[in-house]
Amino acid sequence: MMLRIRRIPLDTLRENVAVLASNCIALRPEAFQAFKRLEIHNNGHSIIASLDICSDPSMVGPDEIGLTEPAFRRLDVKEGGTVTIAPARSPQSLDHVRAKIVGETLDRYQIESIIHDIVGYRYSDMEIAAFLVACAGFLTTDELLHMTFAMADVGNHMTWNAPVVVDKHCIGGIPGNRTTMVVVPIVAAHGLTMPKTSSRAITSPAGTADTMEVLARVDLSMDEMKSVVEECNGCLVWGGHVNLSPADDILIGVERPLNLDTREQMVASIMSKKKAAGSTHLVIDLPVGPSAKVRDAMEAMRLRKLFEFVADAMKIHVDILVTDGAQPIGRGVGPVLEAQDVMAVLANDPAAPKDLREKSLHLAGRVIEADPAVRGGGGYERARQLLESGVALESMNKIIDAQGRAPVAPKPGPLTADICANADGVVASIDCFRIAQLARLAGAPLDRGAGLLMLKRIGDRVEAGEPLYRIYSAGESHFHFAVDAAKEINGFALASPGAKSGGAK
Repeated sequence: MMLRIRRIPLDTLRENVAVLASNCIALRPEAFQAFKRLEIHNNGHSIIASLDICSDPSMVGPDEIGLTEPAFRRLDVKEGGTVTIAPARSPQSLDHVRAKIVGETLDRYQIESIIHDIVGYRYSDMEIAAFLVACAGFLTTDELLHMTFAMADVGNHMTWNAPVVVDKHCIGGIPGNRTTMVVVPIVAAHGLTMPKTSSRAITSPAGTADTMEVLARVDLSMDEMKSVVEECNGCLVWGGHVNLSPADDILIGVERPLNLDTREQMVASIMSKKKAAGSTHLVIDLPVGPSAKVRDAMEAMRLRKLFEFVADAMKIHVDILVTDGAQPIGRGVGPVLEAQDVMAVLANDPAAPKDLREKSLHLAGRVIEADPAVRGGGGYERARQLLESGVALESMNKIIDAQGRAPVAPKPGPLTADICANADGVVASIDCFRIAQLARLAGAPLDRGAGLLMLKRIGDRVEAGEPLYRIYSAGESHFHFAVDAAKEINGFALASPGAKSGGAK
């Protein structure tokens, strides 16, 4: 029996949701208890949607089916058109998820079928979470390879008319570490092809895509992205919009509230994107520090070997740099504040954060050394010349204009509060996780102007009452949450010469 489509202006994020009237002509009321998901068909195209029941005839009538925004968009139909419905069969690949939950090792076919069904929106968020948690328990190296290849194979693939296609990626976990936005224009100015796709923030106050969006459009189509790269040698875009490894974006969306970020899932996520983007050479920034994602040299070595193992199988040349992750990089933490740091570095502003500048130059130098014409060890000097000459800033402005410059540059949030030291001393350590958490409490990344401006670094002397950092926010509730949390635990530890103290909490 045919049902007319009614569009329901409700964003249910990744989930397809269909709404039927309690007196729907296509199903008896008692049938609603027998299943919770529908398969909806229209001219050979179908989607699976979770089922909700409505008793309000003004929302959906007995001969109608309501589709929330994601379901309406994916079914690609017009409002008022007709569809047929049937109880959705459980995806066969869920048997493989159950096998993984009880400890079995999955083969290539099983993992491919799971990833294919996830991308086809045949899984609910709960089912995706079950798969992720099972994989977090254990994942063999073969399973990791199968997952990475499966994630890379679905979605779009990019090819480039260049023998060397470079990329740079940081595993994250360090607030303010926005080196990519400095590296890309430097490398592009050198002449290498660098089509940089980035994710939005998972657990951080800002991802590269969030920060770049302060300056320019990042939701480019594949054709638009290719056009920008042809014109500028590089780009800085959101990978989710060009549909590279779409499984990764779906998985990230479920990982975020679970705060899951395992080594294996991290490697699969990064390498699947690079394979789909057509990269031949990849530099990976691996920060190590007491509050970073990677805490010590042994853990860094294990992660490096995982990257090398997968990169070899994918025939991608990988260069891994273990960097200092003891404290935030730059001064800004949050999209607007980080964007200001980036542009200050590119403009050779004397007040620009030196740590962000120096780290970006080292990373850019290693990327540039993928150019066969550059002698080993010569990349840093070439990167420095491009930055100091102003050519890198010209390259960045060219990329911004090609992608679509933001009409108005957002400003830091209007609500501010300084968080001060409660004792004299020397900054002994800074908790990167806590700083990121406080910036998110302030509203970042959704509130672009929210975040923290770091005023002190490790080794700095401070006096009681002297500001350690400044909180920015635009919303009263977020502002007070962040300030109250920072007063309780501010993420800084102070020490006096020769003896540690409790210092600032």
